[in-house]
Amino acid sequence: MSAWNQALDAAGIHDPGLRDDYTRQRELAARFKRSAYLAARLLLPRTLFPHVVAMTAFMHHSDNLLDSGPEGGRAAAYDTWERQVRDALATGTADHPVIRPVLDTLTAHPRLRGHIEEYLGTARADLDFVGFATEADHQAYIDAYSLPAFLLVACLLAPEGDGAEFRAGCRTFIDASQRLDFVNDLAEDLADGRLTIPRETLERHGVTRDDLEQARDLPGTRALITAVLGQARATLAASRPLVAIVPAPGRPLVRALIAFDELTAAAAARKGAGLLKASARPSVPGAVRVLLREYGNARRLRHTNVDGTRPGLTSRA
Repeated sequence: MSAWNQALDAAGIHDPGLRDDYTRQRELAARFKRSAYLAARLLLPRTLFPHVVAMTAFMHHSDNLLDSGPEGGRAAAYDTWERQVRDALATGTADHPVIRPVLDTLTAHPRLRGHIEEYLGTARADLDFVGFATEADHQAYIDAYSLPAFLLVACLLAPEGDGAEFRAGCRTFIDASQRLDFVNDLAEDLADGRLTIPRETLERHGVTRDDLEQARDLPGTRALITAVLGQARATLAASRPLVAIVPAPGRPLVRALIAFDELTAAAAARKGAGLLKASARPSVPGAVRVLLREYGNARRLRHTNVDGTRPGLTSRA
């Protein structure tokens, strides 16, 4: 039996049609961010992995509707999607293959409902997004879109009880990760008409949008990239306490995600103004070392608790 089928069994997913739905979403989740998918596959308890796959696929499908396709049709496409999701939440049934696993995951993790509803209420912030005027605009975007989207998946790792500390830790991490993505993907975003570094930050370094669009390797552009990367790395370091907040079975994955972003930040710093032409990729040997280290940690945890479960990370039998 494949590891994936074993994970479906461990999560209590036995209906053949539902297993097919989860398997289709696994393919979507794997394309979304390969390193994070592999980390989740290797490091999470089997009871949890299919649910993380389902919510990652849901988040990615929603994001695609918001920022891809003809601009004139995005709002209507998202309207239709939002109605489908809300109807499914209200009735407990759905025809859409992306939504069916979400409803099943919701039975195993009921508190997910609030995060889905929060996301649906704020996701439109990404519909007309073209960039920021100020740092305050960046922070508002994190609150309105990035954090609710991240919590669709991260909430599956949350501890029981008051989630304020967990939410604050997630916000620090996703602020760092989103800022890193923004500077690392500058060339791609500018080609799509979005300037994701606040205009006030450009002005502070004497850089124009045209300088960035024309990929000018100037002292100002180099200083700008260095400053934004430094801000992202400092915030990423500040997110490390999140590891201790998460119940033990989720800690290897959280450590790995932070480490992957640190590797990406280091690669971006080495590339410097070259980011104006193409994104940087993290070191493959470095990523492998992270996975091997955290896989060892995960195995030790499972040896202590054979089925890998903890309160808040369990699924139905």
